[in-house]
This record gives sequence, structure tokens and C-alpha cells, in this order.
Amino acid sequence: MKIVILDGYTENPGDLSWTELERLGDVTVYDRTSYVEDSIIAERIGDSEIVVTNKTPISKATIDKCPNIKLIAFLATGYNVADYSYAREKGIPVVNVPTYGTQIVSQYAVGLLLEICSHYGHHDMTVKEGKWENNSDWCYWDYPMIELYGKTAGIIGLGRIGQSTAKLLNALEMNVLAYDAHESEANRKLATYVTLDDLLEKSDIIFLHCPLFPETEGVVCKDNIAKMKDGVIIINNSRGQLVVEQDLADALNSGKVYAAGIDVVSTEPINSDNPLLKAKNCIIAPHISWAAKESRQRIMDITVENVKAYLNGNPVNVVNK
Repeated sequence: MKIVILDGYTENPGDLSWTELERLGDVTVYDRTSYVEDSIIAERIGDSEIVVTNKTPISKATIDKCPNIKLIAFLATGYNVADYSYAREKGIPVVNVPTYGTQIVSQYAVGLLLEICSHYGHHDMTVKEGKWENNSDWCYWDYPMIELYGKTAGIIGLGRIGQSTAKLLNALEMNVLAYDAHESEANRKLATYVTLDDLLEKSDIIFLHCPLFPETEGVVCKDNIAKMKDGVIIINNSRGQLVVEQDLADALNSGKVYAAGIDVVSTEPINSDNPLLKAKNCIIAPHISWAAKESRQRIMDITVENVKAYLNGNPVNVVNK
């Protein structure tokens, strides 16, 4: 059984092991393969039967060029870079890792918020540059300090990650609102369900934890920003396309939005002309909310189980049944 891993580096830059996958077949690992349609993708797949990918696309053309493909396994939850409908027509299961980073992604979201509120990194830098030792007062701060107690947080998307974030916000004794297309009685213990407009109007901080669907694409846009409180904070470590980036940049520069903490952008790696790069009070991280070693190990373990299940004739986590 030939197995090819097309873009394994971000999953395993050297601190994990492919050993368990190698027990299942003849494994070839490429650190990186093109993230856009390219003939090299089909060349690297060759006659492999199992294709493991993260962000390298598997198109109809690639599937046709590689008739030996029997399984496409994603090292991620998202699978939109594969033509999964065509794969279904060809009898090829596409499998993903549905849950692996719930806690770490919510931890990172709240971490972005805490950095905005207290500017830990900035003040650490100024202390080491000598500002404290040469200061006239016994303390100083270069930005307003923001206390979260009693403030209102709105979560758009109260799925697994949204729920985990809500638990952290409850621990901070914040008021938590949520908008979700599918309400749950159990989740009413974590947040108060409201309409999207109510959430936009009442929240001091807005977290984006919803999937990217046509109805959520561009949910942070000029019209919706206008409904928000002056000085709102926006956190997005879900999908970059949830935000109209020029509209958010304009709102940051005008002060309508006080600050934003984002870990995702519409095109990744980020383009040099992305307007958020020059926007005021915008923290941008390079899509690393998911990347703790513990969560990457879970991805590895679940991917191995996905391949084992397929080999045993009972594939699991199939997204294109």
C-alpha cells in the first residue's frame, strides 16, 4: 500500500513521528507541495493509493491523472481544497479530522483578547529596553488597561470551539451572548442566544467561531460594523473570509473598532497588500491557533485511525458519503 503525504511539514516539522502511519504502508513524505493547481501534485501522487494532504489541493484533474487513488485523508478539519464531490463519483472516500484542537483554539482566541487588553508583549519589550529603570514613577503603561469583568462578549458560532471559549469567558465573569443557526438547550448554560443584530449591537467583544458558509462569508463588513458599539474588539481565528478586510481596516483606522486580534486572513500566506497589515491596533498571527504539539499529535493519531479504518473496510470520518 503506497501512501504519499503531500504537505507534512506544518503537521510535523520534526517534533512528531510518522512511524505509526509507516506501519500501514510504504510512506513518502513531502514537506511542501504546491498550494495551487500544479502538475507536480499529480507527479508526486503517482501510483499512490492513499493521499494525505492538508492544504495541497486535490482537483478533478489530479484525480483523473492518478487512477490508483483509493483514499484522500486530510490532516485537518477543512477539506474544501479537494473536489470531494468528484471523488465521491469515483468511489474515493475523503476523510478528515473533525475534532482535535477545540481547547487550544479557544485558548488562543482568549489569548489574543488578553494581549489586546494588557499589551504584555509591548510592555515586556519596553522594560527590557530600559524604560522602567529610567522611569520617574514606580509603574507606567503605554496603552489603556482593559478589565474584562462584567463586559459583554458575543460569540458568532456556538459549536465546539465557541462553547469552549464561552466557558473561559464565563470564568472571567463576563456576560456571554451567542448567535448560532442551531440553538441547543445545553448551551443555554454557557451563553444567552440572541439574534445576530442584537449580538452586534450589545457586545463589547465579538468572537468569530463559525464555519465558512455562503451565509457567513463577510459577516464582518461595513454594514455590520456600523451596528456594533463604538470601540468594539473583534477576534477571529476561524476563517479569514468571514471578514471583509478593507472594511475592518477602515473601522480600525477610524477608531470605530478599537482593536482586532486575528489568526487567519483571506489569502494565506498573507499578501503584502493586505490592508490589515497597516491598520491600527491589529494583532495578526500566522494561522497558529491550532499548532500546539498536543493538538498536532491528535491530528496524527486520528489520521492513522482514519487510514486503519479504511484498510479494514469500514472508513470513518468520511465527508463525502
